[in-house]
Amino acid sequence: MNYFGDIHTIFLNKHGEELCGDQVRILTGEEKTCIVLSDGLGSGVKANILSTLTSEIIIHMWQEDVALEDVMETIAATLPVCKDRNLAYATFSVLEMERKTGKFRAYNFDNPNLLFFHRGKYQELPAQIEQIGGRKIQIVTGQAAADDFLAMLSDGVVFAGLGTTLNFGWSLPKIAAFIERLFIYHPTSSRSLVQATMAHTRDLYGGEPGDDASMVGMFMRACRTAMVFTGPPLNEADDDALAERLMNFDGERIVCGGTTAKIVSYFLGQTVETDISTSREDVPPIGYLDGVDLLTEGILTLNKAAEWLEQTDGDINRLPVDRNGAVLLARSLLNADEITFMVGQKMNPFYQNPLLPVSVSIRKSLVEKITARLRLLNKHVKVEYF
Repeated sequence: MNYFGDIHTIFLNKHGEELCGDQVRILTGEEKTCIVLSDGLGSGVKANILSTLTSEIIIHMWQEDVALEDVMETIAATLPVCKDRNLAYATFSVLEMERKTGKFRAYNFDNPNLLFFHRGKYQELPAQIEQIGGRKIQIVTGQAAADDFLAMLSDGVVFAGLGTTLNFGWSLPKIAAFIERLFIYHPTSSRSLVQATMAHTRDLYGGEPGDDASMVGMFMRACRTAMVFTGPPLNEADDDALAERLMNFDGERIVCGGTTAKIVSYFLGQTVETDISTSREDVPPIGYLDGVDLLTEGILTLNKAAEWLEQTDGDINRLPVDRNGAVLLARSLLNADEITFMVGQKMNPFYQNPLLPVSVSIRKSLVEKITARLRLLNKHVKVEYF
């Protein structure tokens, strides 16, 4: 099974600070995903710089295929220590997840332990301590499956409420118990779990966090795939091949554009049926073809869908219930984990600005805007032009 780790991050700045001293970096490759959480010493600008530097070094070394053990050794050996407090200037946690197997490995230096939930229950993972670069690094390994959840926290979450609402802070066991209770709502993504946990963190601080607090969660699920075919290719000889590729795709099949719909309908030997009830003032109606999950108009629908992706900040629950092409397209894109765009580059003169170069099209611009937004949501997006 190919797993997808749905990732969501929330930061709470220390009260009165404009910058957060915690940083999270996420990098997704074809086979693995790497998440780094770093907590800079103190708060404000200095802590932000320290955590940013630490997380950037780790993620860039990982991107260059440097073994995580070597990355840890480099960071541990170079990370300075505050002479006055005998504390590292930044702590960090690193999680590496294999997408195909669900196997993971986590490295932790002075951050709260990784939380792992299997079938909604907290599982304490056996840890080994290794001396790397003169620092004690905690290492845990495990096997995740669909519906499992992993979370990394900064100590601002663990110590929430310390000396005010709670004598000794929230503590990791109580946080784990809190998250366990959230599973009665059968979550399907990390967003709801992280939002609820961090909302309670803020409440424990009385709305005024005494320290930077951050949480990044990864919810594992079977990968959901979608393919979007939009725009006719430059070479008409490619029409049938692209239509065939779409229909052979094992996932949600989406067609955006009138001419594109004609290409697919001709290949299938069918006629597009239009659903006038889905027509709106700013969004044309959708259509139907056997074997195609969603068929919409092109430019106007793509533009409106891009607006919905931005306005909802990627939260599928914030989409309106209205059944129109743009909302349906945005919902399909947010529901998918891996999305392939097949973008034809033949120009539609009706939509072109004569002052723009021939190589620039509105469709291409919209696809780039949509894919950029989807990648910010940590989705795997591939774009091919024809």
